[in-house]
Amino acid sequence: MSADAPQATQVLLVRHGETDWNTQTRLQGHTDIPLNARGRAQVQRLGEAMQGQQLDAVYSSDLQRALNTARAIAEATGAPLVAEPALRERRFGCFEGLTYAEVEARWPDDARRWRLREPGFGPTGGETLLDFHARCLAVAEALVARHAGGHIALVAHGGVLDSLYRAATRIPLDAPRSWRMANASLNRLLHGSSGFMLVGWDDHAHLQGL
Repeated sequence: MSADAPQATQVLLVRHGETDWNTQTRLQGHTDIPLNARGRAQVQRLGEAMQGQQLDAVYSSDLQRALNTARAIAEATGAPLVAEPALRERRFGCFEGLTYAEVEARWPDDARRWRLREPGFGPTGGETLLDFHARCLAVAEALVARHAGGHIALVAHGGVLDSLYRAATRIPLDAPRSWRMANASLNRLLHGSSGFMLVGWDDHAHLQGL
């Protein structure tokens, strides 16, 4: 490796703690839903698991379910917390606030296209999968570039985690999902000259017993 080659950056990727809309299978999108009691307990465990670990910065979606999760990591590690709106969940437009069943009942054709993960499809008023993926990748790459060779945390949403998992594993956007994006679990990526790489996924040992 040449002396001026970019150094790899370690990325801790965390989905926010649980909300009532998670349990109801409601599409949250940009709606600012708070953590529920279980979510707050998950965040407390997450903070305990991160106690004393070294991070250069914690970047979080500015929605409260993510920001309150990120705050526990920042307090446990002493790292600065920065709100980053580009880490928000996908904007779901007319689907937002509805359950999967309600979407299916109201717009069966759109629901089918969404289920099939058509990259160019977006609900009315929402983002297409292609646009959302481009946003996630752009903000993540910009943030790791600030900390070459360092270690940062990104606290976001299920869709953001899915997008970065696909980027790290080179899985197409329209491929079915076979991996979990559990609330408050720990996921680890590395970013180097070849982009994102998967290191570890869905470490939820700290949540056992909840």
